[in-house]
Amino acid sequence: MREVQISKFQATLRSVLDQMGKTREPVLLTRYGKPVARIFPPLDPVVARLDAMKKSGEIKGDIVTPVVHWAEWEVLK
Repeated sequence: MREVQISKFQATLRSVLDQMGKTREPVLLTRYGKPVARIFPPLDPVVARLDAMKKSGEIKGDIVTPVVHWAEWEVLK
């Protein structure tokens, strides 16, 4: 994670954000050497959509056992 002082961040805002967009690496803002904030690049739309669905699914029943017995699989005949 790249560290940038707040005073330097204010002066070079566009270049820091451009670089963050290219590297996809978060930026840690510091004041007097102590962390103040973290800036993250935006999520990929697919990742954001999947992240929004996190912990919303529910497993009902057996998800390991095949629905059809293996002897009935066409690929094995």
